[in-house]
Amino acid sequence: MWRFYKTPAVLKKIYPGLTWHIKTEAKELFLTFDDGPIPNLTPFFLKTLKEFDAKATFFCVGDNIRKHPDVFEQILQYGHSTGNHTFNHIKAWRVDNETYLDNVKKCDEIMETAGAKPEQLFRPPYGQITKGLARTLRKTHQIVMWDVLSWDFDAMPTAKNGLSRTVAATRPGSIVVFHDNIKAESKVTFMLPRYLEYFAKQGYTFKSLSGLNSLTDGF
Repeated sequence: MWRFYKTPAVLKKIYPGLTWHIKTEAKELFLTFDDGPIPNLTPFFLKTLKEFDAKATFFCVGDNIRKHPDVFEQILQYGHSTGNHTFNHIKAWRVDNETYLDNVKKCDEIMETAGAKPEQLFRPPYGQITKGLARTLRKTHQIVMWDVLSWDFDAMPTAKNGLSRTVAATRPGSIVVFHDNIKAESKVTFMLPRYLEYFAKQGYTFKSLSGLNSLTDGF
């Protein structure tokens, strides 16, 4: 199985209207966490990010917000931005458009009820999107993909090897994906502190995607 830590350029050409990377000459990175919030792991992320004065963006599953509103509140209290990752983490290629869009709306509603400001950031689970869905969702949301995937959820490779390959794929303005779920826990708890430490020593800062519409997106 091929594991692309850096998103292939061909995908960016197929979906040029999505945000894959932030164009910048500064040493800044945009870390993102998918699938939470959940107990234990989300608080670990928050504590680790604080140690490096880092801000990030959490793409949350609506049903997890419903089940763990106190953990979601911690994300907001720490000053991170949040995005929509659908209510049930559904696959765009397996449901009709109406069902999918209703699921996105349901997540928006619970995020607002839980106190999140309307950033209108959206990331499709599994990276699955169709051009039709993208056209519709872009009327209301900024669709954020990534240019570096850590593969922290995958059984292979080892956490050490995954860390080195994630570091090697990173460049200024990279949008980097880690995962806030049980499957990733054993690897991401190893990878994240070391990733932050490495780039902090190189003079990088870590920013959230708050106010993304005012940034220049690189494709």
